[in-house]
Amino acid sequence: MLQLRLFEKRIIEAFTFLRQYNIEPILIKGWAAAQLYPEPHQREFSDIDLIVAPQNYPNAVKYLKDYSENYLIDLHEGAMPLDSLSFENLYKNSNILSCQGTKIRVLCAEDHLRFLCVHWLLDGGEHKNRLWDIYYAVENRPNDFDWDRCLNVVDEKRKKWIIYTIILAHKYFGLNLEDTPLADKTDDVPEWIVKTVEKEWESEIKSILLVHCLNDRKKFLQQFRRRMSPNPIKATVDLEGDLDSRLRILYQIGDIFFRLKPSVKRISKAVYLIFKN
Repeated sequence: MLQLRLFEKRIIEAFTFLRQYNIEPILIKGWAAAQLYPEPHQREFSDIDLIVAPQNYPNAVKYLKDYSENYLIDLHEGAMPLDSLSFENLYKNSNILSCQGTKIRVLCAEDHLRFLCVHWLLDGGEHKNRLWDIYYAVENRPNDFDWDRCLNVVDEKRKKWIIYTIILAHKYFGLNLEDTPLADKTDDVPEWIVKTVEKEWESEIKSILLVHCLNDRKKFLQQFRRRMSPNPIKATVDLEGDLDSRLRILYQIGDIFFRLKPSVKRISKAVYLIFKN
């Protein structure tokens, strides 16, 4: 409870800080997901994820440069890769929640569920416990939840991403889908996806950024080997691919190159800072 109150204080400060520059962010994941967890369950989170309009992003980065280092703010320029809708569309349909008396802007329930599903897939389905985010987003959805808004505002490939993730929450956590459009689709998840997530859950080696293990040769080599054989779920979603495709190896090869440039950039920066200090 103390940790939750501390993060709520930081969320309020972040919104207040950006609003003084006429930048209105939307909070995603973390605290927003935690609001749907029933007592006594609590959803822990370690950072504050905010999306801002692309035209406001450069200024937001500049203003938050020193501020965000102390408050673990993960700032996103628009919705991609988590969603294909424009920031304006998401903003128009967003909701306001109260956080210790302060108005905090969050996604509407339908958009929020899409974001949670894609974020889970971008982690390769590695974190089984994060399926609870999807479970409670569906289980505790509002009575006027619009499945058309959730599923049919994106292309068919992304729609399948959402459907398959929700079905996995049904498969492993018993999410009730009887009164949803997915009631007759519970056996539709490709077998390779099931095998991939179960393999990830059994693995003792979880993904971490290479820059976080530069001082540990063993961990660095473990993480490097993981990247040379990318998780096929993550690779497919990274490259905006089709989860029904049988050419997963092509997505995996493409993902190696997709990730190479930002990884080299982060590592180079970290090495520079190490030698500088």
